[in-house]
Amino acid sequence: MSDLIKYARPYAKAAFSIALEQKSLADWSVMLNTASHIARDPRVADMITNPSIESAHIASVFTDIGGDRFDEAFCRLLSVLAENDRLAILSDIAVMYEQLRQEEEKRMPVKVVSAIELNTDTLGRMQSALEARFDKQVTIETEIDSSLLGGAIIIADDLVIDGSVRGRLNKMTASLVE
Repeated sequence: MSDLIKYARPYAKAAFSIALEQKSLADWSVMLNTASHIARDPRVADMITNPSIESAHIASVFTDIGGDRFDEAFCRLLSVLAENDRLAILSDIAVMYEQLRQEEEKRMPVKVVSAIELNTDTLGRMQSALEARFDKQVTIETEIDSSLLGGAIIIADDLVIDGSVRGRLNKMTASLVE
């Protein structure tokens, strides 16, 4: 487990808990994404890593830039992150928060890689089948890879379903070699 994940997880869980209590999951997504964009700004990133700048000042920079987009509870989270020198992991916190939110809202992003562009009817049937299989609302992102020859590869979380012609040929070749 990387150190960043180890440090980001408790903050993501705390943010999620607060957002769930406030019934403002979407608002917290926006606030976390905004704050992570602020943290990636080179000037702010330099400030975050500068030990001579007080944590309260760094937190105030975030709240000043965020302005009305940040509520009081989120500003407190920023202060805690600043005090604990964790503002640099805001992007990791935002990613973990989104995973928790998707799980809570029973949503799942799915990537479909196909040899050609799939029509809306095919994508609709695929979406319905995946929603039934995972019991979650599925959003499909498509990608074209002409090297697949035909068929598609479906990537959902850690599951990969290779229904491509290239994948089938590779399996057939492997079974003939054995």
